[in-house]
Amino acid sequence: MAEQTVEKKRIKGFSLGMPKGTDVPIHISMIILAVFGLIMITSASMGLAVNNTLYLPITVGKQIVFLAAGYWAMRTFATKFSFKSLYSTTFGTFSVGILFALGIAGLSAAVGGSRAWIRIPISSLDLTIQPSEFAKPMLIAIIAAYCGDIKVRYPKDRDLWGRPVAYVLSSMAIVLLMQRDLGSMVVMGLISLICFEIPSHPQLRKVQRLLAGLLLFGVVMVFLVLSPVGEMFIRYLPLQDYQINRILSAINPFIDQYDAGYQLVNGLVSFASGGWTGLGLGNSVRKYTKFPAANTDFILAIVVEELGMIGFMIVIVPYCIIMFRLINYALKMRSERGKIILIGAAMYILIHILFNIGGVTGMIPLTGVPLLMISAGGSSTLSLMCAIGIAQAVIIRYKRGEFE
Repeated sequence: MAEQTVEKKRIKGFSLGMPKGTDVPIHISMIILAVFGLIMITSASMGLAVNNTLYLPITVGKQIVFLAAGYWAMRTFATKFSFKSLYSTTFGTFSVGILFALGIAGLSAAVGGSRAWIRIPISSLDLTIQPSEFAKPMLIAIIAAYCGDIKVRYPKDRDLWGRPVAYVLSSMAIVLLMQRDLGSMVVMGLISLICFEIPSHPQLRKVQRLLAGLLLFGVVMVFLVLSPVGEMFIRYLPLQDYQINRILSAINPFIDQYDAGYQLVNGLVSFASGGWTGLGLGNSVRKYTKFPAANTDFILAIVVEELGMIGFMIVIVPYCIIMFRLINYALKMRSERGKIILIGAAMYILIHILFNIGGVTGMIPLTGVPLLMISAGGSSTLSLMCAIGIAQAVIIRYKRGEFE
């Protein structure tokens, strides 16, 4: 009995200020990802700091600030979020604000072919915010608010799904047409599509069948494009040149290994060099070459090169724990709003994992999707921690019996 009391105190102490009822495995996994990500961002940024002594402290400092802000946001959402919040004026203001922020980013200067960032001039700091990252948890919340736990029948079907679909399509259209960020648009679309499939209201069935058909069509198209005969279809797709080159590089990066395929080839070399145990923390060779996005989109290549498959498992295992716990709680509860939030958060993580790992290994075209909590990037870090905070709030209130 005394041992159980000691264990409870130990778990409560490890919660580090999180409210009672917090799922501890999810919380510990988030801390592991945050700490390991900071270590790897520091290591991966060393190569980029060779000719700029301020680059490393600025990059690491910004990541620490965003981690601290993210932890505060995660705790705040876990403590204060409730389903009633989804119908508040504050929530409505934030949802509209994100749409405006997406549009403002679309008017900014292009970086790597995309206009996805809002630059905030603060002294010599190159501080940027990527609104599309915050749009992802917002889409989950919007769908939960308008489609979850609806018991009434509307005069017309679109009275039920019209507003959330309009918000999702508007967000995706801005990201695609104004920001030219195909990767973020696809991620937003997939998360929304999966969330729309969760509610069981009969007036949603037609749109759910349509979305399921679009998903099937998209999967078939991906396999077709990446097949041996896919190259002949690529030129007819409504894509920009750099996007077409990314697809061609995924099919065979060695066709243009010094230009379009350069980044992918270097990433594959890093994976091959790492083996099971890696070259040692800080001993990457590739990061000292002209390796683009070594501390952002391609940071997993540096992780494997330095720490091998052990480093890869340090990343993947916490992700799997978080997703398993979220889905496990979702399957237990009856609340559709709760299910949408928990499964949406799990899919947010899963889709990022698949797109990032698939891109850096050449399984799918590069999309510019970061590895959450591991890649350098304050927006993606803060956004995920907000999403996990909201998910923790749902879990806490489920444990308290506030809903079934």
